[in-house]
Formats: sequence, C-alpha cells, structure tokens
Amino acid sequence: MLTQEKRGIFVITGVMASGKSTVAQLLAEKFDKGVHLRGDTFRRMIVSGREEMLPDSEGEAINQLRLRHQITAAAADAYFEAGFNVVIQDVIMGSMLQETVAFIRNRPLYVVVLTPNQEVIASREAARPKKGYGLWTVAELDRRLREETPKIGMWLDSSDLSAGETVEQIWQKAWSEAFV
Repeated sequence: MLTQEKRGIFVITGVMASGKSTVAQLLAEKFDKGVHLRGDTFRRMIVSGREEMLPDSEGEAINQLRLRHQITAAAADAYFEAGFNVVIQDVIMGSMLQETVAFIRNRPLYVVVLTPNQEVIASREAARPKKGYGLWTVAELDRRLREETPKIGMWLDSSDLSAGETVEQIWQKAWSEAFV
C-alpha cells in the first residue's frame, strides 16, 4: 500500500464545503496506519464559553481558534510518534496556517489547500445536510483564503475533480509539491 518513504503529516485546508473532510478521510485510508484528525472536533469540545469565528471575530474567538490548532497539532504529533500517518483537516486560513505549521513538531509535513471555485463551493454547500457558513458568505471566505493565506504547500483547484480524483492528485504530487 505504501512505502516507508511515504510517511508524514498532512494538513488539508480550504473553505467550508471545499471537500476537506471527504478528501482527508480517503487520504488517511490510503495508509496502512492512518489517522484523520478533524480540527472541528476540538471546537465542539468546548461546551460552554465557546466563541464562534465570525467575519469580524477577534479576542477570545481568535484565542480559541489558535488553541484548537495547537491541540490538533499536539494530537498529530502524538499519533505520528506512535507510527501513524496523520491527515489533519480544518479551515486554517491567513496567518493561522503558518502558525499551525509551526505548532506541528514532526516532519515530513505536507500542506494541501483545496481551492475549488466559488460556484462549486456554493453548489456543494447547498447539497450538504449541514450548513457551515452562517454569517459568512462563500465569496468572503474564499477571498480571505486566496488573498490572506500564505502560499505554502500545494494549492489544488479541485473544481472539476471528484473526491477520489483529488486524493489521487494529492498522492501523486504532494510528496514534492506540498512539502513544507
């Protein structure tokens, strides 16, 4: 299934409905020992006092988001040190992407940013049972991803790709293009 050389921690990010969860799950399943870490799980663990990330969030919401990424990174490191390949998926944008990369101690580390176009994102969001955008718009979140996020790792326009095809593109190219 995989060779010893193909080992690492992957960070899969993108806007909501960009395919992160499905792609991360499929990618983790390609490894003999794979873990899919869903960063949003750590957000939901805060049962009182949680501050949601809104378009104008600051202060406590930013602190909680940073904490979530720190916990995700620590869990990724623990799994990796136990011999697992780890696929993290979360909405990690702006300077938080570089911070999250720094939080992860182990290497090799690969960053993949899924960037389907806004029409595809809106269509996927409309078809999903869960609705993630709330006060956000697809256009605003996509703009922040494309304009405010450092261009590190592999940026993949998955607009015309199925989840399986996206994973195959990652599998073929990430080892050189996504390495950070």
